[in-house]
Amino acid sequence: MKMLIVCTILFPVIAGIAASVTHARSYRSRCMRYALISVASCVLGVLTILYGERITLLTFAENVTLTFALDAVGRFFLAAVLILYTCAAFYSMEYMKMEEDIPQFFGFFYVSLGALIAVCAADNLATVYLAFEMATLTTVPLVLHERTKAAVSAGLKYLFYSIGGALMGLFGVFFVYYYGMAGKSFVLGGFLDKAAAAGHEKVLLAAVMVAIIGFGTKAGMYPMHGWLPTAHPIAPAPASALLSGIIAKAGVIAVIRLVYYCVGADFIRGTYVQYAWMILAMLTIFMGSMMAFLQKNMKKRLAYSTVSQISYIMLALSLLSEGGVKGALLHVMSHAASKGCLFLCAGVFIYKLGKRGVDELAGVGRQMPVVMWCFLIASLSLVGIPPMGGFLSKWVIALNVADDGMKILSVLPVVVLLISAMLTAGYLFPVAFRAFFPGKDAVVSVEKEEPNALMTVPMMVLCGVALVMGIWGLQILEMFGF
Repeated sequence: MKMLIVCTILFPVIAGIAASVTHARSYRSRCMRYALISVASCVLGVLTILYGERITLLTFAENVTLTFALDAVGRFFLAAVLILYTCAAFYSMEYMKMEEDIPQFFGFFYVSLGALIAVCAADNLATVYLAFEMATLTTVPLVLHERTKAAVSAGLKYLFYSIGGALMGLFGVFFVYYYGMAGKSFVLGGFLDKAAAAGHEKVLLAAVMVAIIGFGTKAGMYPMHGWLPTAHPIAPAPASALLSGIIAKAGVIAVIRLVYYCVGADFIRGTYVQYAWMILAMLTIFMGSMMAFLQKNMKKRLAYSTVSQISYIMLALSLLSEGGVKGALLHVMSHAASKGCLFLCAGVFIYKLGKRGVDELAGVGRQMPVVMWCFLIASLSLVGIPPMGGFLSKWVIALNVADDGMKILSVLPVVVLLISAMLTAGYLFPVAFRAFFPGKDAVVSVEKEEPNALMTVPMMVLCGVALVMGIWGLQILEMFGF
């Protein structure tokens, strides 16, 4: 089992490229290849979660190695990656019929899957950084897939923001390695050499703050959020689901590793880094929710929603507590399922009806009731209505904020969470309501336009994941070792 993690990373990369560049007799046979790759990748991923062992592939310099191992955090994120990528893969087999260069899309789809698995399995900060960069480079083609002027512009914006954020992250990596003890593998509580860091705390804190903002770029945290609402509306719907649901969370993984497993939560607790981090997260939550409320394009509305929702995770992590981490991880999975489902629903509206605007969806619930019920269920989770996963994650986050004892910062985040929840309800529920109850004056087609199982089953699975996380989320965390 020594090479199991490496096989899990490389298999989708090699198999995806091979399946895309070789000739296929028909589109159906090509899709069969992709289905087998997805299932095999999922099986390998599950085996890795259960039996994966630590392995060092390369040594670049003293204490700088390319090493992979799975701990509780890595296993949990890997589970989220496998769920969303598998659902998106089967959905794409139908959706991509409306696009060109289908083999190219699936080739980069599976290469990016390998990169995300590497991010999850990284055992040290250098490996996280390299995998983080690969995840960026392999997902840019998914954004600019259509190769229109707007797509190229969005792809370049995503690339420039991500590279800029990664360089900021690298700045923090250098300082953490310089002041860290030998070994450098992730250790809960951090591995800083207190003797070496003594007298240099201010420099190290500044480096950590820069790195949090840099890695937060991928997560869409203010002020480096601008790429997200530009890239999502342009990318194909399954790519948008991945970008929002799991690829953006590569930044979350990097922040968790930096703060909790390198410098240690105790090092920044009570410093300006913690307070600035919390304030930026709250600002992003409010700003993202407000901008989503104002958007008329469905995918752009969901993109701004992602800016807001992922900062729930960042806010929870900034509490620097065990409960905050649990709330963050619950929201990682709940948001991945809910937002992934909503983007897939938006893709159905485009694929079947050619509708992208929020105001165009009146009466759609009569044409495709299954899709709209999935949209409504995912919306319930995103707003935070019990018993959905979004409710449990936000409840845990709010409780830990209130118990934190930081005076105004024990109250203000809860207020921001409540305002954001109301705004989220305001930009999602009216869409579902008008879809089912368009009003007497609306011109509504009664012809059924329900998509096939390749599109509906992935959406239903993601709704099921959101529901399961709401009912058994804490037990699932315990199962993963939290």
